[in-house]
Formats: sequence, structure tokens, C-alpha cells
Amino acid sequence: MAQATTPFLTRAARQSVSWQTWSRESFTLAARLDRPILLYVGADQCRSCVAMDRETYSNLELGRMIDSLFVPVRVDRDERPDVALRYGEAVHVLTGLRGYPLTVFLNSDGSAFFGGTYFPADDPVTGRGMRQIIPEVARSFRAQRGFIVRQAALVRQLSLNRQSGAHGVLEPRVVAANIDAVRVALARSAGRSAQLGSFIYQQAATLVLAAPGADSATLAWSRGLLDRVADSAEALVAAGEGNEPPSVVRAAMLRNLAIGWSLTKEPRYREAARRMLASLVAALEQRDGDAMFADRAGYLIGSVIEAAATLGDSVAERAGLAALDSVLTRDYVAGRGVRHQATEPNPIRLLLQDQVQVASACVAAYGVSGDDWYLRVAEDLADVLERSFADPMGGYFESSDVDREMPGWANRAKPIWDDQLPGANAWAAQLLLRLAEASGESGYRQRAEATLEAFAGLTPTDQMRAASYLAVARAILSPR
Repeated sequence: MAQATTPFLTRAARQSVSWQTWSRESFTLAARLDRPILLYVGADQCRSCVAMDRETYSNLELGRMIDSLFVPVRVDRDERPDVALRYGEAVHVLTGLRGYPLTVFLNSDGSAFFGGTYFPADDPVTGRGMRQIIPEVARSFRAQRGFIVRQAALVRQLSLNRQSGAHGVLEPRVVAANIDAVRVALARSAGRSAQLGSFIYQQAATLVLAAPGADSATLAWSRGLLDRVADSAEALVAAGEGNEPPSVVRAAMLRNLAIGWSLTKEPRYREAARRMLASLVAALEQRDGDAMFADRAGYLIGSVIEAAATLGDSVAERAGLAALDSVLTRDYVAGRGVRHQATEPNPIRLLLQDQVQVASACVAAYGVSGDDWYLRVAEDLADVLERSFADPMGGYFESSDVDREMPGWANRAKPIWDDQLPGANAWAAQLLLRLAEASGESGYRQRAEATLEAFAGLTPTDQMRAASYLAVARAILSPR
């Protein structure tokens, strides 16, 4: 851990647990010792992760207990978003919970049989503290192995099914009904600061704010949301759930404020958007924790460029273009794609989210600058999607290849729903649609439609997380 490349991992070197890295060697060790794996997925900016590190993993007695009964493996969510997304779905299947940290108990083949999110160090009343859970899970692993293997196999199949797509036809009435469901869910939670300060909520709000022909009730709700964001954005971010990247939440808020300004010409929305824009430009220039990963940097840069164009802020626009140039120089190789972070060597295995976020930022850059080079990069990355990520059954896999370090996960997922960033397949469809408009090539639009149809048969367990998908579906179905 002391040699790791992120603060979340390096601070673990001072803890009482002998953390292992996410590697084949860790799974091999678990199989050889016949022990379960304790997988802990967190992030440096996650408040609950900081609390669990302080209360649980720095406890000498608990550290010795974990080391003697498990092979503990620690993963930075931001460094390995594919691992985080996969096991986040497994925890949701097991418990119905979402959020970070993820505390997951695995067989040596990588399949999850028990888990949750934050656990206190000690809770003798309910038995849900780590001091109670650790010995109980270890006993169950030995005494009920058959049940645990069957349970883990079922969890693995259910979580993969949620991310594998289900082909169907885009039906306008179904899309409209799901958008209405998002509108109702937003209205029900509009007064909760923790909800307002979350990326999922802000992304869902974008769907409603950008709706054509909104009725008076929707317009009133939209103004109320924008007023709160304009007046107290930083307080809302601070009151958020605490496990989402703050810069990404701010970028989603910026997009909504810019939409609000373009629709209403309300000066307070413009001024609030300018303040948010300045803070994001500073984050990009300082290359803070979010900006060091290509997917986060791409989303932030795209948000900055598009908002700057809407607000007429040429200084921020130039800063966004400079940040994009830096990312492309650092992480992009023509014909091969975008690597996730600069500290890793050019990998053979690439991540879908990195390609679509950086390509989308390039389309935004082309729109404001007219520089054909950005359009060529975006088109090249769209070609990379087709060569390295496309599923013949439709949609795009999360990675360009199977993770050889992930035993038992021979099948790659196809992420569609919003999480820490917009759903990767939804954003891929949006990218292709925007490329069709920018280049005049109808083939991109056909690919966008095919991507959406690959998931049209899925029913989201939470419509709020389907906001990006629904926004692109609405655009595809709108008369041209």
C-alpha cells in the first residue's frame, strides 16, 4: 500500500490490517489458505470511508482478527471504477443498499456471498458491528460452504443480469412514462438537502429541466430547484451523502444552472453558474483528485466547455480547452484509446467510461472552437468503441477485455444506469448522436439507436438512475 498511487490506498499502509492489492496473487492466496476475501472499496473523498478507516481498520484487535481469518483486499473506487460498479451491484442484490464504502465478503473465485456498505467497529445490540460480523462470517464460510457457494453464484448472476442488457424496441409511451416517474421521484425528495447534493439527483434534474413543453407545475418545481442550487450550492454539496466526488456533483449543478440561465435569463442563475464555473476551472488547473482520472476529467471538462459557451465566458472556455489538450496529451493514443490514469502504463485493457467522457468533451470542444482536430479525436474514439468494446448483441462492454485479475468474472458487464458518472452506455449513445449532428454521418445515429435498443427491455430498479438513458432516448424519438 505504501507504493500505491492514490491517497486512499497509501494511507492504508499505516493501518492495522495487512491489506493486499487487487491482483490475481491475492485471490490465489485466498484459495491456498482456504479463506474468504474481505474486499473493501472506498475513496479518498468519501466521508463514511474515512470514518470506517479511523474506527475499524486502525483498531489493532480488529486488524489482527481480520488478518487471521481473511485475505483483506483494498480497492480505490476511483482507480478501479469497474470493480466498484460490479461489487456495488452485488451489494445491492444482497442488501438493497447503495453507497460507499463497499464491504464485501468473497469466495476465492471472486463471487460475493455477504456484504454491505458502512459497518461500525462494534455494535453488540444489533450484531452489525465488524467485531461481531468478522467471526460470524468466518464460521459460516467453514460450516455452510455449500450454501455460501450457491448464494454467491446466484448473486453473481443477478448482478450481471442487471448490467447485461435486454434488447427491445424504443417505445415513446414507455420512455414518457419513465420520465414522468423520474419527475415524481424528484418532487418527492426535493426538500432533502442530501438528495439535492447528490450527482444522481442533479443528473435526473437535468432530464426534467431540459424537457420540451414543460407544464406549469414542472416549471415551478424547476425554478425552486434552481433557486436552491443558486443560493446554497456549496452547502448542498457538503450536506450530500458524502460518498460522491464533489467536483462531479458541482459539474452536474453547473450544467443545470446553465440550462436554467438559457431558459429563463434569470441573472442569479448566471452568476451562480459563473461562480461554479470558476471553482471547476481551478480544480482542473490544479489537477485535483477527480481530474487525475480520465473519465472524471472528461466529464468536468465537457461541463466547463459547454457551460462557458452558454454563459459567454471566453476565459473559462479557453481554460477548458487547455485542460482537454492536457488530458489528450497525457492519456490518449490515436487508434488505441484513452487510458484511465497517467500513472499506469499504456494498457491493453481500457475502460468504456474513459473513452465516452473524453470523446464527449472533444465534441463540446469542436462545437466552441471549430477545430477539426477535436472532431477527429472524437471520431477515432468512436471507432475504438466499435473495435474494442462493442457487443455483437448490442451495447458496449465496460472494458476492452476481461479483467484477468478478476477470477470467476469471465463475462463483462454493460453499464447503463447512472452512478458516480452518467451511465457509460447511455453517454455512448449521446456521444454517437452528437457525432451524427457534428459530422453529418447518419451511421452514428444508427449506432446510437442500436445502443439504446440493446437496453430497451430492461426495467430500471430506480428510475432516477435511468435519467441519462431517458434523456438520449427522448432525443432519438423527437421529430427531426
